Amino acid sequence: MHWRHAVRWVPPVLALGLGVWGNTNPSAWTDEIVTIDVARRSWPQLMELLGRVDAVHGLHYVLMYLVGQASGGLNEFLARVPSAMAVAVAAGGLTWLGRLLGGPRLGLGAGLLLAVLPTASRYAQEARSFAFVMAVAVLATGALVKALAGRARGRWPIGYAVLLALLGWFNLLGLLLVAAHAVTVLLRRPGRRVVVRLLAAQAAGIAAVVPLLLLASSQSSAVGDAAPVTAGTPFNYFTWLLTPGQDTLPTALKLLLTLTALTLLVARRHQAPPPALAVGVPWLTVPPLLLAAASLGHPLFAYRYLLFCLPALALLLATAATVIPRRLYALLALLAAVPTAASHLAIRQEDSRPWDTGAVIRTLRVHDAPGDAVLFGGARCGLIASAFKEAFMNRPDLGQGRTAAQLGTLDHLPADPALLEQRLSRTSRVWHVTCTHLSAGARQSAERTAAAQEQALARAGFSPVQRHSARGVVITLEQRPATKRRLLRTPAQ
Repeated sequence: MHWRHAVRWVPPVLALGLGVWGNTNPSAWTDEIVTIDVARRSWPQLMELLGRVDAVHGLHYVLMYLVGQASGGLNEFLARVPSAMAVAVAAGGLTWLGRLLGGPRLGLGAGLLLAVLPTASRYAQEARSFAFVMAVAVLATGALVKALAGRARGRWPIGYAVLLALLGWFNLLGLLLVAAHAVTVLLRRPGRRVVVRLLAAQAAGIAAVVPLLLLASSQSSAVGDAAPVTAGTPFNYFTWLLTPGQDTLPTALKLLLTLTALTLLVARRHQAPPPALAVGVPWLTVPPLLLAAASLGHPLFAYRYLLFCLPALALLLATAATVIPRRLYALLALLAAVPTAASHLAIRQEDSRPWDTGAVIRTLRVHDAPGDAVLFGGARCGLIASAFKEAFMNRPDLGQGRTAAQLGTLDHLPADPALLEQRLSRTSRVWHVTCTHLSAGARQSAERTAAAQEQALARAGFSPVQRHSARGVVITLEQRPATKRRLLRTPAQ
């Protein structure tokens, strides 16, 4: 009995270990840099920001602010650890949920699958709110199952309402789970009293999120661009759940994983426990369908918004695994082991994120000289220096007018042309850093800023002498001709 209780802790411990393993290897990218920058602001500055923009991520920002205050300062490692802990909670919660739906074997299998899926580890190493949304979604689904069983009449519906509110405050799109839960209730056909309690709980949970919804509706500009929905979106969604995208696996391996998973789900569906299917299938399919429908009017379909559906896939795969012959376990494990291991290694590479900020810092550390300055090319590119202050301590950002913290926004205000030219006159070498992985709106603004900066550099007599490219960033060394000639004469002396 004690051994069985101990086994329940294996999935969350494994998930936490995988989340922390190689935590600092991948470069922090745009959204993570925003998180670190915002969490380092003062409390009044944080509240000013949330009143103006990005309130949809407000709960996560507040949490990260508290983590920074408790730890004496937020760095890349500490910013990602809470997400790893959230994935551990999700794995532990799914172990509990699986036990409710099909017994200890299903619970352990579902928890272990979620723990080892590369996409779970990918977002366990990202300083954003998506892992928290996933964890709360698992707990809310568990509360729903308890309420459907008629356990503790008042306690579970109340807990369900609280968890739905928390889900919405972490990310409004997480409330798409409510529609999946409605389908589950229809499939399970509980008594009228249970339905009334659940409807009241859902209404209360959603009502608690209305203030955030009203505030966020006036901040629609904070919503980033998303790709349009196409015929390939369903396939891409499923493969993204299995592997986290961003070129971490070849298409052939993704296809192998996808076909294996689909075969498991379809071949044994009639032998699977009905409660697990009633919970898992709507959870996996309804939110993406609703998000795809909403995206027909305004693109919103970003896969990361659907991370909370990943536990449903793990639950369904574990359900299929409980009814297949045991002699096939080893074969299926071997089929999945190599591509899964390859994906785990890939997501821990430095350039596995949209911005390779590590390359920027390393280039400056190796090639810069005393007195060098940096010039970030607009948009959120300048936040790199804010998030990694130690690396840029003696390298002033010539292009910064006012900081995002001073403005109560997410972007620095570029220096006006006169101020920029004045600053350029005081230095002889400038590292011009431009960021290429941006949303359409941010890209246009960044291109205008970068073009104006290049004109100012040319007027000040600078010309490019070195160029380094990395994922999402381009680093160009701009130098005055006189300085260049002096450096070229140095070896002969």
